[in-house]
Amino acid sequence: MPKRILTGTVTSDQNEQTVTVSVERRFTHPVLKKTIRKSKKYRAHDENNTFKTGDMVRIQECPPRSKTKRWEVIAS
Repeated sequence: MPKRILTGTVTSDQNEQTVTVSVERRFTHPVLKKTIRKSKKYRAHDENNTFKTGDMVRIQECPPRSKTKRWEVIAS
């Protein structure tokens, strides 16, 4: 099964080797037919602390790195 790749914005880079990425998805409401925006935060592994708040990054699924990290940053 292929690993999922998501695109989002870095919202926090205060932890060592970790960034918090906010990923937004848009979909049409089934009844109201209105476009809805929902976002979810993921904690991702950033090996060299290269990404800062506000950067657009791509994250990919990986084996668990810690209690909360199951994603790693692959590109900006």
